[in-house]
Amino acid sequence: MRIRPARRLPAAVAVAAAVTGTFPWALTATAQTAEPTPSPSVAPTGTPESDAGSVAITKKDPVGDLLPGAAFLLLDATGQEAGTGTTDAQGKLTFTGLAPGVYRLKETSSGSPLHDVVADQDVIVTPGATARLTIVDPFKPAQVLLKAKDDKTGKLLPGSTVNIGSGDKTLLTLTTGPKGTATGELPVSSRKTEFWVKQIKAPEGYDLYKPAKTFTAGPSAPVTVTVTNAKTATTPKPTPPQKPTGEPTDPPATPTETPTKATSGGSKPNPTATGKPDPESSLVPSADGTESASPKAPAGSLAHTGADATPWILGGAGFLLAGGTGAVVAARRRTHSKPAPDENAETN
Repeated sequence: MRIRPARRLPAAVAVAAAVTGTFPWALTATAQTAEPTPSPSVAPTGTPESDAGSVAITKKDPVGDLLPGAAFLLLDATGQEAGTGTTDAQGKLTFTGLAPGVYRLKETSSGSPLHDVVADQDVIVTPGATARLTIVDPFKPAQVLLKAKDDKTGKLLPGSTVNIGSGDKTLLTLTTGPKGTATGELPVSSRKTEFWVKQIKAPEGYDLYKPAKTFTAGPSAPVTVTVTNAKTATTPKPTPPQKPTGEPTDPPATPTETPTKATSGGSKPNPTATGKPDPESSLVPSADGTESASPKAPAGSLAHTGADATPWILGGAGFLLAGGTGAVVAARRRTHSKPAPDENAETN
């Protein structure tokens, strides 16, 4: 019986079998490979939905009103932007799909002219949870202008120091400068806040204004506060008495009506008392032997000032003398005109 020869193997297989001493079916079994395992480099980069977190923001002001239009920026741990947005009409904003970690939240705008932004803050995001934040924007401070004035002239006064506060707290201290004014920012807690101002140091030369004044101010609003002061009363210094000089200011007047002695030993009448001029005292002889009309000033008397009254005195004396002489003549004539009594007449 003829034996059929075996099927020829490929030449490469025959050579391998001759070299390694292995059977062909063993080589065929080792050529089959399993499913490839995935490489770490091709792993998905996105965060699974179950591990993502979120940040929810509610925006309010100090009195509890919701603030729409506030803008926020969220940064991741590397400083890269993780999200931006603005609050809605209910003052709410939410950042979703965040990987767990620490984020930095920045408010870039309050969305209101009356409110300031808050400071930056860190937010921790945990897997599958929502970090909820309530952010309160403070009111912007009021702008205060302080003036110190003289209560009479209105002049601005430097060196006036005041405290400004609300309730039992002092919030601001201001001192007027060389121009008599000072400025500062006054924190407010509502849309209309009442404050008090009290002067603690008066300008130099003025009394302290002791009463406390009140005023109201709102957020970001300018307000002027004026404090008036009265000058300090001064007592005039007494005038020192003048030292006596020991000499009279006016010399005593010299008496002019001194009696003069007559040649017979009696006193000669004063021409001023009798009304008749004294020839020796009123007339002065001239060089040619005639009497001058210039009066001679009596010894010891003061010099005459103004117009000379001697002619008036002489005229008045002459008038009196003439009147007396006429009266004597008239009396004698009446005496001679009466009839003499008859000595021979009979009497009954």
